[in-house]
Amino acid sequence: MRADDWHLTEETENPADIEDFLDRAGDFLRSRPALHTTQLSMLEKWRAQGPDAPGSEARVLGRLEERGEVRAVLFHRRASRRLMLTSLSPEQADALAALWARLGRPLAGVTADHETAAAFAAAWQRRTGAEPTVRVRLHLYRLGTLTPPEPFPEGRGRLVGEREHEHLMGWCRAFAADVGEEVTINAGTWAGTRFAEKRYTYWETADGTPVSMAGANPPAGGQVRIDPVYTPAHLRGRGYGAAVTVEVSRAARAAGAEEVVLYTNAANPTSNALYRRLGYRRVTDFLAYDFTPAGPVG
Repeated sequence: MRADDWHLTEETENPADIEDFLDRAGDFLRSRPALHTTQLSMLEKWRAQGPDAPGSEARVLGRLEERGEVRAVLFHRRASRRLMLTSLSPEQADALAALWARLGRPLAGVTADHETAAAFAAAWQRRTGAEPTVRVRLHLYRLGTLTPPEPFPEGRGRLVGEREHEHLMGWCRAFAADVGEEVTINAGTWAGTRFAEKRYTYWETADGTPVSMAGANPPAGGQVRIDPVYTPAHLRGRGYGAAVTVEVSRAARAAGAEEVVLYTNAANPTSNALYRRLGYRRVTDFLAYDFTPAGPVG
């Protein structure tokens, strides 16, 4: 594969570029919607928001074409200086690393499925001397047969109302802190965070007290991704997280989602076991690497 088989749309905030990219790469992404859930969701978000939305940023969109067909996609966000890749062979990963190094673009890291991320990280280290370290390992799950827990906790699920926005932001801040995500969440920054575009559901007890929450991304390519799921620490172990996950999973299916997916941290055995009990089945693993630039010689 030649490095020039990659077609890059440079530093775009132009909605027309997003539309053109979807026209060219949309069929490829929709062909495996579970594996491409993040790319599909991000493209839909960027298309809906437009360049003047709070938190909008320049980005590079890339597609790998072979014999006129799209074989892979990349995103590069200027602010984070990270690459997000769909699946690549080791040869394709090496060719992309060569291209990126030739372009002189610094990289802070890469996120992709396990094999692709490892291959690209190794290739980037060979090309630049940068040291890769694993930031996080993720499992991707897809819903099979939804299996509510027994016993099921008392209470009900309901959509989060506009008047509860402060409370919702507080729980999103707590979730981000739990998972080590560096993000500022308040009324001024909310629209620019990854939490803003979701539809949220609370699980509440019989007296109307919220005890757990789950978000669902807007449908994209026939799939819906559940994220985040959060229960305050002092309320865990009572089945509330399972109940709200069942609620949003059912709602996604009822709304016509062909696939319902979610990510888990591979290092959290409790959440992984929970989702398997609810009927989620592991699809593949993802890795996020950070790159430490090589130091000066001598």
